[in-house]
Amino acid sequence: MPPGPARAALTEFVLKVHARCDLACDHCYVYEHADQSWRRRPVRMTPEVLRAAAGRIAGHAAAHGLPDVTVILHGGEPLLLGAERLGEVLAGLRRVIDPVTRLRLGMQTNGVLLSERLCDLLADHDVAVGVSLDGDRAANDRHRRFRSGAGSYDQVLRALALLRRPEYRRIYSGLLCTVDVRNDPIAVYESLLAQNPPRIDFLLPHATWDDPPWRPAGGGTAYAGWLRAVYDRWRADGRPVSVRLFDSLLSTAGGGPSGTEWLGLDPVDLAVIETDGEWEQADSLKTAYDGAPATGMTVFSHAADDVAANPLLARRRSGRAGLSDECRRCPVVDQCGGGLFAHRYGAGHFDHPSVYCADLKELVVHVNENPPAPVRLDAGLPDDFIDRLAALTGDRVAIGRLVEAQIAIVRALLAEVADRLPAGGAGADGWAALTALDRGAPESVARIAAHPYVRAWAVDCLAGTGTGARLGPDHLNALAVAAALDAGTPVRLDVPVRSGRLHLPTVGTVLLPEVGDGAARVETGPGSLRVTAGDVTAVIRPGTPGDAPRWWPARALTTPDVSVLLEDADPHRDCHRLPAGDRLDDAAAGRWAETFAAAWQVIRDEVPGHAEELRTGLRAVVPLRRSGAGVSEASTARQAFGGVAATETDAGSLAVLLVHEFQHSKMNALLDICDLVDGTRTIGITVGWRPDPRPAEAVLHGIYAHAAVAGIWRIRADRQVDGAQAVYRRYRDWTAEAIGALQRADALTPAGSRLVRQVERSMSGWPA
Repeated sequence: MPPGPARAALTEFVLKVHARCDLACDHCYVYEHADQSWRRRPVRMTPEVLRAAAGRIAGHAAAHGLPDVTVILHGGEPLLLGAERLGEVLAGLRRVIDPVTRLRLGMQTNGVLLSERLCDLLADHDVAVGVSLDGDRAANDRHRRFRSGAGSYDQVLRALALLRRPEYRRIYSGLLCTVDVRNDPIAVYESLLAQNPPRIDFLLPHATWDDPPWRPAGGGTAYAGWLRAVYDRWRADGRPVSVRLFDSLLSTAGGGPSGTEWLGLDPVDLAVIETDGEWEQADSLKTAYDGAPATGMTVFSHAADDVAANPLLARRRSGRAGLSDECRRCPVVDQCGGGLFAHRYGAGHFDHPSVYCADLKELVVHVNENPPAPVRLDAGLPDDFIDRLAALTGDRVAIGRLVEAQIAIVRALLAEVADRLPAGGAGADGWAALTALDRGAPESVARIAAHPYVRAWAVDCLAGTGTGARLGPDHLNALAVAAALDAGTPVRLDVPVRSGRLHLPTVGTVLLPEVGDGAARVETGPGSLRVTAGDVTAVIRPGTPGDAPRWWPARALTTPDVSVLLEDADPHRDCHRLPAGDRLDDAAAGRWAETFAAAWQVIRDEVPGHAEELRTGLRAVVPLRRSGAGVSEASTARQAFGGVAATETDAGSLAVLLVHEFQHSKMNALLDICDLVDGTRTIGITVGWRPDPRPAEAVLHGIYAHAAVAGIWRIRADRQVDGAQAVYRRYRDWTAEAIGALQRADALTPAGSRLVRQVERSMSGWPA
């Protein structure tokens, strides 16, 4: 089989930090299946192995310029390390890897030992925690038992109750459920849903052609039947939670990525590091034969590049070419992808379809023939969605849903702009390029659509006002060029130039003073732009540092774990209630970068949950022109989710402004998809922060934003910062009084009332 590229990068690393477990699950592939290498491994990963592993990961990230890497703590059971050693492991990984790239930490656990102390530790290090739970008590305790034979269900539910608490909710990443067709599928689904997970993973039990899975007599495709029942119920429920298996099948049906090694043809970029420092391939290979995952390499002797060149890993990056002949001929191969690699093993090789082939094919066909109904933007939200957005501790999963909804809104607006294009208009070429890109590189189009001021342009363009009218629908060409650059796809389009500037959202601005108002031909190449207007030709490489004479690159405010645009050039950014400033000189941009980095550290320290939300949803910061008053000012715009405009200020003030204004941005996005205010009631409500009576929607905005600000000042008051107690009390009192006034006004929908009650509950334990 043709190998993948030898220099392919690995982006996910599984660290086996503890090689033993406190449960004795009879379906565990680590201890109960073919590979028995655990017997010769050290019980724990030593500090020496950890340092070497972290060094290899950091070196690999630096060599390949990786923007982030994921490290998953695994076992055995990682919580057996205990809080002290676990803290040393997490700190050691962050100390070595964080200076090089963004480190995403995760952990898979059975949850039995989870405690408040451990949750605090995991939250401090931003560790996403996945918990294994096989369903209700009967389903879970069928396999997930202690050595005494006692079930683990009660202990796991105690762990999940901890993770659902507001202070820990942000680290709760989901549930992992191993399917047993003897369990009732609907009872399992309902019991998992009851734990309010951000995501559910249904896993088929590990098996091979040599050791096939248990099936009931005459059961045929019992696993497909079981999963079909869950899928149909999930579909009927309006997809209340992300289910990776089903999401993957729906994504690949439309030509998108699978997001999992279990399905699809995405390259596998994962490696395992055992407690003794040995590099291994995917853990699931332990089910194939003794020694199957081995590479013969260790972190002391070999770099990650050497592991990536392993023939089996290279084969798993080769897509369809790495599959058996039977799989390559199958009509659903692009979705199934041959199934999990380990499940193809039999008679000494992997050149087979999955041992679950018939089940997978039946499930794929069923999903394709029964797609979910299109979700209305104001429907299909999880029951706890409002609660999660109202929690003052932050929830990145809920923000992710808002981001998805906003991208959907922008896509719809772009389609409406395209529908109104005049016959023969240049924008038609841009729309055609965008739609082609959306088929081949939807993530690139989504990144451009997520830029706050794309929506601002589209709304103005449709209304025939502002900069939207000035650039007109031909701005679609600029969006297409920006998306093509992101995707690495060549396009050639005529892009509008206004006042001598040709702006490409998220990329930068080409200066063409000779053109004035007109257009320029733009061609994209590998990491480059060729711009031609009359006798002027400029070749620009957006990724290179420094300003070319005709080039203003988009600049970013960057820390080790977040990067947002310093948006000082987009012509549509001036949509805030305060005027946007001009392009910053290098000195001013440098001051902004330093202040933002310091402000980000303040946010992470004081309100880490809000940091997670900002990292998920904040896209751009717009410098505002200072007013004559000289005070710190900030603003959000109704049509620019993810954009915050602010005047230059100190780090502590900027931290508060970012949190405050992003609350407004979240509220705007929520109002796009959910009615919170009764539009039939026009009533003015008196609030503490304004002298004039305010409409109900404005009061709701104020409650949501000021509660978060009060939360920051509460932390500062607890730390005895000078003057913080008075500021905290002022914002707390404003918010509490406004909540009472809004509730008495009876101007909210049930969803709006629920949000306000949740904010009130979140504040109820705060000191007077």
